[in-house]
Amino acid sequence: MCEDDHGIRRRALFVTGAAAALTLGSVSFASAADGRTQETKTVRGTLPTGSPDFVYLPLEVPSGVREIKVAYTYDKPSVPAGTPGNALDIGIFDERGTELGGRGFRGWSGGARTEFFLRADDATPGYIPGPIRPGTWHIALGPYTVAPQGLPYEITITLSYGEPGAVVEPAYPPSRAKGRGRAWYRGDCHLHSWYSDGRRTPAQIAALARAAGLDFINTSEHNTHAAHAHWAREAGDDLLILLGEEVTTRNGHLVALGTDPGTFVDWRYRARDNRFGRFARQIRRAGGLVVPAHPHATCIGCTWKFGFGEADAVEVWNGPWTPDDEVALADWDGMLVASVRSEGRGWIPAMGNSDAHRDPDVVGHPQTVVLADELSRGAIQAGIRAGRSYVAESRHVSVAFSASGGRGEHAGIGERLEVGHDTPVTVRVDVTGAPRCTVRIVTDQGVLFTSAPLPVSGAGSVEWRTTPSYAAYVRVELRHETVIGPLPGALAAFTNPIFLGRG
Repeated sequence: MCEDDHGIRRRALFVTGAAAALTLGSVSFASAADGRTQETKTVRGTLPTGSPDFVYLPLEVPSGVREIKVAYTYDKPSVPAGTPGNALDIGIFDERGTELGGRGFRGWSGGARTEFFLRADDATPGYIPGPIRPGTWHIALGPYTVAPQGLPYEITITLSYGEPGAVVEPAYPPSRAKGRGRAWYRGDCHLHSWYSDGRRTPAQIAALARAAGLDFINTSEHNTHAAHAHWAREAGDDLLILLGEEVTTRNGHLVALGTDPGTFVDWRYRARDNRFGRFARQIRRAGGLVVPAHPHATCIGCTWKFGFGEADAVEVWNGPWTPDDEVALADWDGMLVASVRSEGRGWIPAMGNSDAHRDPDVVGHPQTVVLADELSRGAIQAGIRAGRSYVAESRHVSVAFSASGGRGEHAGIGERLEVGHDTPVTVRVDVTGAPRCTVRIVTDQGVLFTSAPLPVSGAGSVEWRTTPSYAAYVRVELRHETVIGPLPGALAAFTNPIFLGRG
């Protein structure tokens, strides 16, 4: 049940959709013809435990509205240890509806803000400015978690009447920067600004990216593309800015990497709804890559449950190295083993990103270093998709990794060394910027070589010999010195594999 500020009780009307959505009774306002300049109404209710993922409050918007403003609060009672408390997300859809696919999507701030506004000429970060057309709009509530006591909420809606401002045409960053031709380019493809739940402006993030030695970044706000039109002035010959989204579902998060400007990807489904493939294909149609993010993260709704059949790459390293990254690395290595065991099956390249939101999160820790023909959207994506990349903890760490046969055959990261089954192969690793780190060579049999710690200069070279019959692929890990017993140290860098033998 919910109640407006006049004490009128409104019953929930119906449940819609496979993803479980509840629609409440509508809220209506007077028209501008009544001579009012502003009108406010308040709706109250309580969501029980076990509420559907999304609750929609219809809002009847009359003609003549200049601005919609929404503020909300909800109770956060204490709960026993280990029991989720209340967390309520919010967003809005316009008169075009709430159908999956998001044609009516006008913004989402999750739990990052307690109020927002929309006008033709401006909107709260995370929301899309544009015409306020008459019709049935929907305030979208997402009860992320609900305490055993339930989730009492209060929503205050204010409509302002008058002449609308002028709609501003969006400007987007260019899809190509000057670059250095074919070269190794450093990037961070998972970042958050104040256009979702980050605390930094695009200008601050761009400055930090340049300071971290990055050549490219990808915007990835939670469940909104509102930031796309606010990055053009931060791009330059030295920094390529790709546009995307972090698609934040209840069954895992996904980075849409380098989509067309203005692309919105819906997130309102679970793995059991069998909808993910539709939106993975939408990302690719929009020119983007599908990259499951932090697949083994332990936060509620963060663990990836959609499988990897649609993935173009997978984010194995997310922010500072933690145990869930170690699990992700092991899981990815298992997928590599499966790919060489299953004839004709492709492999999924790995990447790493900072997922930086605010201080003290470090932009560019880690960063993906990609071999690309130029510094452009298409070339960077091609390098990531092909696995011609490695992940480093900072600009200071560089890895050169190759495999060669006895007759001049040569392959680099992400490539295949086409030699016979029993042909001797020499693997070479050259490292800079990794003081006291060990070099580990990993194959489908596991770790087969670990070097002595590199000198304090951080530079060194390692050679190791094998055959394709002994190692179907080789990859490299740089590990910091371990602190406790036999446990591996945190990563300083790791590479995608080189495959050995004729495919």
